[in-house]
Amino acid sequence: MTERLQQMDRDRIVERIWRKDHTVWKDDPTEITERLGWLTVSDLMHERIGELEAFAEQAAADGFETAVLLGMGGSSLAPEVFVRTFGSADGALELIVLDTTHPATIERVAGELELDRTLFIVASKSGGTTETLSHFAFFWDRTPNGAQFVAITDTGTSLERLAREHGFRAVFLNPGDIGGRYSALSYFGLVPAALIGAPLHEVLDRAEEMQTASERMLPAAEIPGATLGALMGESARAGRDKLTLALPEEIASFGGWVEQLIAESTGKEDVGIVPVVGEPLGAPDVYGQDRVFVAIGDHDGLDKLESVGHPVVRLRYDGREQIGGEFFRWEMATSIAGYVLGINPFDQPNVQEAKDATKAILASGSVEDPGFDDLGVLLKQVNEGDYVAILAFLDRTSETEDAIERVRLAIRDRYRVATTTGFGPRFLHSTGQLHKGGPNNGVFIQVVDAGRSVDLPIPGQPFTFGTLIDAQALGDLRALRGRGRRVARVTFDQLMEVL
Repeated sequence: MTERLQQMDRDRIVERIWRKDHTVWKDDPTEITERLGWLTVSDLMHERIGELEAFAEQAAADGFETAVLLGMGGSSLAPEVFVRTFGSADGALELIVLDTTHPATIERVAGELELDRTLFIVASKSGGTTETLSHFAFFWDRTPNGAQFVAITDTGTSLERLAREHGFRAVFLNPGDIGGRYSALSYFGLVPAALIGAPLHEVLDRAEEMQTASERMLPAAEIPGATLGALMGESARAGRDKLTLALPEEIASFGGWVEQLIAESTGKEDVGIVPVVGEPLGAPDVYGQDRVFVAIGDHDGLDKLESVGHPVVRLRYDGREQIGGEFFRWEMATSIAGYVLGINPFDQPNVQEAKDATKAILASGSVEDPGFDDLGVLLKQVNEGDYVAILAFLDRTSETEDAIERVRLAIRDRYRVATTTGFGPRFLHSTGQLHKGGPNNGVFIQVVDAGRSVDLPIPGQPFTFGTLIDAQALGDLRALRGRGRRVARVTFDQLMEVL
């Protein structure tokens, strides 16, 4: 890694990133030059704190008690980090993040709301996200009052037009040079954060401290994001491509945001880094030689892992507000890892495959039942250096999450491979890129409902939420198989047989 850092200094890599020089990554500037606004967005947002806090105070004064974030991927993961990390301050709104098309989840959320006291945040960079627009249609049908809706999008999108036409309370137009997964410190993260009364000043201060520590004239070895990124990239090139995170409990949700950032940014051109989050640390003998561990704060078990030769990176932890700095550190690190791997960390060329397959299925008017597969046959194909991903198109409840976590640990301990989990369709907007575009070392278990007792219409559409999530599951299955991936479609009961 020392040699890589020295090479970065000779080639002025960090300086060129600050100059927004696309040739750090590719000769073609497409989806690079116009995706580097994250470098300085905290400066801009610091100037907007007063506006954001006034907006939040007015919403509370007008009687709103709950905000529901309608968004996917980069539009939902940072808000989820903020609410799970800070909760809601006294007098501020509660926040619910809705990033699923599962009808049981949507029905449960809708049933818990006092609609006349609920503010809906419709968030989509492109303005055309199918799930988000379906959520909007559903809730607008129930409460067609523009004063209860807010939009976050880029300038000139169809969502901006929809918001103006429907008289939304506010429209926040994000800088157009920021990609979704790099948008935590922009309006996409900070509007919901303001509504729950999160400490915006402190979070942005920590971001700017990390930004200052990453200035262009410093040696790469002294820049937190550069050293981490070089380690990530060089480890992956050496076969340790399973980056395993250990996080303090109070910022555990930060892992979901990092997971999207790394997986969607690096998983392409048949290379990639597999982020492993939420997998509890185990004994050294459950791990192969494909891991690198990054820990924020102290965790039991790190010394043992280090003693047997596993690379362990330790980052200090001094409180929840640190996530502001971590957002920037990991964005810089991921961009550096992209340079090391020789890929563009700002595009997502394979995400569209599952979307296109889903659209074709919906256009056909019916979702075929492809049947279920033998999970035991799939697991016999797991090899050293693989990872097993559980992809659950299920109602995301604490019971379901706990059960899936038990299965992932059983698989990790039995096969000595990394494990990841994701709920569909949210993972399609994050790790889905890695699954199709990364190396063929993933073994995928798609878990779907055996039957469904709840379904909901989508106003203005000829299909229901149940049909939509079924089409998304089938579309992802086809996309994975089209890429020659090892995958089995199973029921929840079949999955539990692993235990």
